[in-house]
Amino acid sequence: MNTGSDEPGEVAVAADETKADGARDERGLGSKAPEFIKARRMLHLSWQVGIFIIGLAVVIVGIIMLPLPGPGWVVIFGGMAIWATEFVWAQLVLRWTKRKVTEAAQRALDPKVRRRNIILTSIGLVIVGVIVGVYLWKFGLTMPWKIKDQ
Repeated sequence: MNTGSDEPGEVAVAADETKADGARDERGLGSKAPEFIKARRMLHLSWQVGIFIIGLAVVIVGIIMLPLPGPGWVVIFGGMAIWATEFVWAQLVLRWTKRKVTEAAQRALDPKVRRRNIILTSIGLVIVGVIVGVYLWKFGLTMPWKIKDQ
């Protein structure tokens, strides 16, 4: 887990990351548990186990939602956020994910990329429209499994 040393009340906390411009990140890595919980090793360990189990349950529900209706990825990242309240590895994964999503959003706002996406979407819609038109011309509004032999 992330309990640090054998001394009671001590919890390992990773050093703050330094951003590209030299500024330090204000949010430190490590446990966000209340101080009275961190002060007792067994209580803190129990707290971490509880947080892990709750986060795991939320992530499993998100994975189940992926093929089913529901916001699967949002729930999975919610479970990761629960884990990030206690575990440094989850905090690092969330920071990496946020950075990648921000980069993707910036790339999507680039005028060249936007224009390309609009053109590709338009071409795809025209192709789908042609396929639907040909199907309706040939078979009408009859579904394929109800077509009678002619």
